Amino acid sequence: MLGLDPDPVALWPSALERADGGNVAERTADAVVRHCRLAIDAAGPSCVAIKPQLACFERLGAAGWSALERVVADARAADLLVLADGKRGDVPVTARAYAQALVGTTEGPFGPVEGLGADAFTANPLLGRDSLEPLIEAAAEKGAGCFLLVNTSNAGAADIQDLDSGGRPLHERLADLTDRVGAEHVGDCGLSLVGAVCGATRPERLSRLRELMPRAIFLLPGVGAQGGIADALGPAFAPHPAAGLVAASRSIVNAHADRGGDPAAAAAAAAEELRALAWRA
Repeated sequence: MLGLDPDPVALWPSALERADGGNVAERTADAVVRHCRLAIDAAGPSCVAIKPQLACFERLGAAGWSALERVVADARAADLLVLADGKRGDVPVTARAYAQALVGTTEGPFGPVEGLGADAFTANPLLGRDSLEPLIEAAAEKGAGCFLLVNTSNAGAADIQDLDSGGRPLHERLADLTDRVGAEHVGDCGLSLVGAVCGATRPERLSRLRELMPRAIFLLPGVGAQGGIADALGPAFAPHPAAGLVAASRSIVNAHADRGGDPAAAAAAAAEELRALAWRA
C-alpha cells in the first residue's frame, strides 16, 4: 500500500514545473496533486491501494481538501483502493459526521452532499464502542472498511498502549474490542470489514494479536523509514492472503534520497521490492 504524506517543501522536482496561476494555497495544492499523481503512476502498479494522510492535505485549507479529492480520483483511475488515514474518533453524533465525510453522504436543504468516497478509513477506538458504531455502520452500508488503532507503529505508543489494563496491556483490550465490533461484519472469506492497525515495528506481537483478532485485516504501517521489516510480518497473513496490508510511505516516495537517480524510478523499484517481500511473508 502506497502511503501519501506529501510535504509541500519536499515534493518531487517535476511536480513544480507548472507552479503558476492561483494564490499560494492553490499553487501549493496543485503541486501536491502532481507529486501524488507521479507517485501513483510510478508505484501504483505494485500496490493495491493508496493511504493518503488526511492531515497532510487538510493543512493546506480548502485547497488541500480539493487536492485530496483529485488524488482520490487519480487513484481510482489507476484501479487502486483508497484508505483515508485520519484516525477519526469522537462522541457518536460527531462520529456520524466523520463517517458521512469519509464514506457517506450528508443530507442538506438542497439535496445530498457526497463525501470523500474512500474505500476504508482509520479510526481511534479510545472513546469506546458507542463512538465506533456510526463509523462501522456507515462502512458496512457502503461496503467499506474501518481500521481501528490497536498497536501503532510509533515508539511512543508504549506510553499508553502497553499500560496495564486489569492484568493485560491496553493494546490487548483494544484488540478484544476490535474483534467484538467486527464479529457481525464478516464476509464470505472469513474476514471482517473492521480491521486493526498493528505496527510493523512490533512484529513479535503479531501472533498474539492475530490470536485475539482472527477475523481482522491487519493494516501494517511502519515498514522502511520507521524500521519495520516486511518479511517479519508472516503472522498477519495467517488466516488469509488478504489478511494483511503492508503500508509504506517515505521509504517509497523518498527512495531516491538513498538510491539516487530519478524519484519515480526509485519509487517504482522500492514499491516492487516491498511487494515481493510482503508476498513472501
